[in-house]
Amino acid sequence: MVITMGINMKGLKTHVYGLSHTKIPRVPKCNQLSTAHFPTIYVGLTRTLTPEPVRMSGPECCQNPPAISSGGESGELLQIGSLNSYVSGNPDSKVAVLLVSDVFGYEAPKLRQLADKVAAAGYYAVVPDFFHGDPLTSINKLGDWRKNHAPEQAVEFAKPVIQALKEKGITKIGAAGFCWGAKVVVELAKDAEIQFAALLHPSFVTLDDIKGVKVPTGILGAEIDKMSPPELIKEFEAALVAKEVNSFVKIYPGVSHGWTIRYKDEDAAEVKCAQEAHQDLVEWFGKCL
Repeated sequence: MVITMGINMKGLKTHVYGLSHTKIPRVPKCNQLSTAHFPTIYVGLTRTLTPEPVRMSGPECCQNPPAISSGGESGELLQIGSLNSYVSGNPDSKVAVLLVSDVFGYEAPKLRQLADKVAAAGYYAVVPDFFHGDPLTSINKLGDWRKNHAPEQAVEFAKPVIQALKEKGITKIGAAGFCWGAKVVVELAKDAEIQFAALLHPSFVTLDDIKGVKVPTGILGAEIDKMSPPELIKEFEAALVAKEVNSFVKIYPGVSHGWTIRYKDEDAAEVKCAQEAHQDLVEWFGKCL
């Protein structure tokens, strides 16, 4: 028996954008995941599921931190809604996508490179600095850092960015949140401040959060993830289906929390799964138009 991605596509257009792939050594397919590793998972439940407790951020959120460097990026730095932002893509595009970073902030090269991929599919990609120049620099400072950078605070910072994009002619805005950033995005999705959403290896997101979303929502989870383990991701999926919210849910085998923007370049399997997740993300955005 395998778990494959679950899609609830009621009323969506099947417009899909593609990405090119870099050839890498053959590794196992990343679209199938044996259930033997997990507790029993019930799909299509109608009963009320017990929310998981909010998991505190820890070492898992801080593994393989990015090496901040310049170069290899096609975007530019602008100030949008009073926040410094990395932007990429056609500024005349009518659809924008916010990419909300993990704890390491908007300067992470792989996050910016993903923004370039999103932009190449026709979107105006925006990566705001929600930390105001103060990303996490040491796991030893994580507790104090989180007190000053709660995701709920960033939701308020995001609203002027969204308004500024509307004022420049953007007619539809989506958002993708990574780890810490997923909590920001789910809050925006609950208030319908955005028109579509994606949560990648989310942190701090609860079942009640998912029950409250009002826009199409994609969830990309890792097999090895204490913050959002596969059984919780499946509960998220069941909640979206029960609400009849258009959704895309997929669990990627053999990878850990944070892999989509903190994958190890020397790990061919991890790179392959990251590239697959990037393409899935862009295709999900296309289906939300």
